[in-house]
Amino acid sequence: MHDLEDDAQVEPDDSVYPFQIDKIGVRGRLVRLGPAIDSVLASHDYPDPVSNFLGELVALSAALSTALKFEGVFSLQVRGNGPIRAMVADFQSPGSIRAFASFDADAVTQVAQAGKTAIRDYCGAGILSWVVDQGNDRERHQGIVSLDGETLSECTENYFRQSEQLRAVIRVGVVREIVRGGERQWRAGAIMVQNLAATGGHSGRKVADQYATEEDWQHAKALVQTATTTELCDPLLPPSAFLRRLFHEDGVWLYEPTALAARCRCSRERIEAVLEQFSDEEVAEMVLENGLIEVRCEFCNRSYTFQGNP
Repeated sequence: MHDLEDDAQVEPDDSVYPFQIDKIGVRGRLVRLGPAIDSVLASHDYPDPVSNFLGELVALSAALSTALKFEGVFSLQVRGNGPIRAMVADFQSPGSIRAFASFDADAVTQVAQAGKTAIRDYCGAGILSWVVDQGNDRERHQGIVSLDGETLSECTENYFRQSEQLRAVIRVGVVREIVRGGERQWRAGAIMVQNLAATGGHSGRKVADQYATEEDWQHAKALVQTATTTELCDPLLPPSAFLRRLFHEDGVWLYEPTALAARCRCSRERIEAVLEQFSDEEVAEMVLENGLIEVRCEFCNRSYTFQGNP
């Protein structure tokens, strides 16, 4: 934990930075994704609208999952009846991310050409849900909210307001910038602040009734809402400088970040174990003309081949 005036700290990409607005004790998280999100999205080569939404989902999953204390998998999912049928972003503790989408390419193109940008334009009537799976026969925790907002951020805010009786403000951004040599690389960022129970700031007053006052909360919310996609994703704007820019009058403390990396959980052994669960007749139907079975991981797009009788 350090004051943002300490410029000696290293602030790498692909990290989640917890922070506290000092005077009122409101806490939040800043997500910065560079090479990790580029690895996730570039492995699929989805249409830009799909990649943009999926990048937002990954950034959201990082912000939400690292606010929880758990060991396991946090899965953030969108499912609907529109051109984008499904999107899934997985976070596995302590910091592995992966994602995939299922969609109708022609329908996505038509929506994009019509100039529409809302999540419901692409996903139709659907839901945003998340599941925390800690394995070992432990109870799974799940949350669901309808896709009623213009953005994934709005839908998430709606969930906190309706289901958790907590207020949150979230901003998410995704860009595909041109770098040296004309190559295009994806970047993403997110900031989330919640009005959670707190005991006050490091140097400020205590918070009445454990929560920020209405005036203080509206102040913090208004500042977060000024965050732009450029600021959230800018590799030349360190997290501390960005937070200082937003909350320079209030003071901010930055906590130790959580490192993120693009890492899939698929393996040849896992897929073999799945294939062994099928009957001989079902396996025979999977065999291609060359006598092989080909299985492609939806998350990382890696292909595995097996003999017809694995």
